[in-house]
Amino acid sequence: ANGAGKTTLCQAIAGLVPLSAGAIAFDGAMITDLPAHMRSRRHIAICHEGRRLFTGLTVLENLEMGAAFSGASRAVTQDRIARIFDLFPILKERRSGSAGAMSGGQQQMLAVGRALMSQPKLVLLDELSLGLAPQVIDRIYAVLDDIRDWGISVLLVEQNTHRALAMVDRVYVLEKGR
Repeated sequence: ANGAGKTTLCQAIAGLVPLSAGAIAFDGAMITDLPAHMRSRRHIAICHEGRRLFTGLTVLENLEMGAAFSGASRAVTQDRIARIFDLFPILKERRSGSAGAMSGGQQQMLAVGRALMSQPKLVLLDELSLGLAPQVIDRIYAVLDDIRDWGISVLLVEQNTHRALAMVDRVYVLEKGR
């Protein structure tokens, strides 16, 4: 339900909001006190609810922003862009167009692609299908197996429980922050 703490959980893992209690461990290390940019360097990426794209930039520039602080060489960044274009061919077609001029579904594909550009070990996908047409949801969900095949763990926050249950390994239910 709305207000259960799903987005807050994602933001806490990413280091965007402070914890009120508890601790966060990732990949064998405590990361509770690390700022968001250091968590990103530990290969945690977030695809925010509402996308939060740079709407004045092109599709390609948005993808490049996702890799900007990853430390990857230009060649590695180009390889990652090619992988994202393989996942979402519409992004390749629209690569020179403004991110703000795309449909909501195309923007969501771009937001997922941008998160993957940092070559994460864990990607947090917050409300992946929110407000999207069923055929767009199908396309986005179809790439989740590809993402997992790349060795990336996915934390999927989703209100569409039937859709999520069909493909997840584990389910956690948040209710009133618990």
